[in-house]
Amino acid sequence: AHETPEPTPPPKPPRTRRLTRWLVRLLWTVLTVAGAAAVALPWLPYDAAPAWVPVSGAVTLTTTLSFALAVRTGGRPLLVALAAAVLSAGAVVSDLPVLVAAVAVSTAVVGSVLGVMVTVPAPRFPAVVRECLVATFVGVLTAFAVEAYDAHVEPERAGYLVLGLSLLLALALAYRLAAGLHGLGRRGVVMLVIGVGLLALSLAYTEALTRWGSPEVRHAFADATGAMRDILSAVPRPTEFLLGIPALAWGVSTRARRRQGWWGTAFGAAGLSVVAVSLLDPRMPLLEAAQATAYSLVGGLVLGYLVIRADRFLSGARGRRARRLEEASAHRPEPGRTHALL
Repeated sequence: AHETPEPTPPPKPPRTRRLTRWLVRLLWTVLTVAGAAAVALPWLPYDAAPAWVPVSGAVTLTTTLSFALAVRTGGRPLLVALAAAVLSAGAVVSDLPVLVAAVAVSTAVVGSVLGVMVTVPAPRFPAVVRECLVATFVGVLTAFAVEAYDAHVEPERAGYLVLGLSLLLALALAYRLAAGLHGLGRRGVVMLVIGVGLLALSLAYTEALTRWGSPEVRHAFADATGAMRDILSAVPRPTEFLLGIPALAWGVSTRARRRQGWWGTAFGAAGLSVVAVSLLDPRMPLLEAAQATAYSLVGGLVLGYLVIRADRFLSGARGRRARRLEEASAHRPEPGRTHALL
């Protein structure tokens, strides 16, 4: 006798799907806010929380950031979040320095990439500023989570590792979102080459100055840095304000017209990676780190504005009226901030 197969359940009605998505977003928001509050407690002057509170907040943020990145990139959010929670909690419970360091670095990479992936196209410069602020906020939130793990790592080496991994992952996603290299165009190729060149130059110059610079040159550099710190109370980060923020600003602006803007957006991960590891150095006060981030953001936005204006000038949009007409017609469709891009 043949068994009658069980009927397949009917598809969920649209109202149920909307309710489910709303509940998931609410739960994600609650967990993220709770995790952010937990990792911020040690920085408060009246902190009296147990030691497990900030590290629990870090595990929570690692989970929610991984979930958000999986949603944005079209992955499997629940599976990714479960894996992130298990691995990060296991590393913390094991108390093995290598595992804790790996989780801290992974959190920094996830946060840096999520910061650029969560942006949306920005046809006008006020919207560009908004998107750069959103990305920087994600980077700052990630920095608190990374610091809360209290990983025993060398800040400089960890910074290089996070920068490299974040940039590679962001460029791999940009390759898919921008439909490969053939969608770059001439200006896209120029921007890509300039971005790689600036990154290589800044890293090579810093390394050469640190390792092989003469004592006089290093002393002069230290004096200049000290003078800037005396005046501004902090020193802007070159990778952030020379490359990361300007590239991100140009990228979100270009994405309103052409998908090749994803290549510029991806280079924003380089700047956010510097923010994500900014609290790993125990010698860096919180106020100085915040000021350095703010100065880098403002300086990067100024450079980004100049890059956007130069790009539009070269593309033929000259004059205020021409720019307004181009901005009015810049409506390239792209999924919303909380929807999958792929």
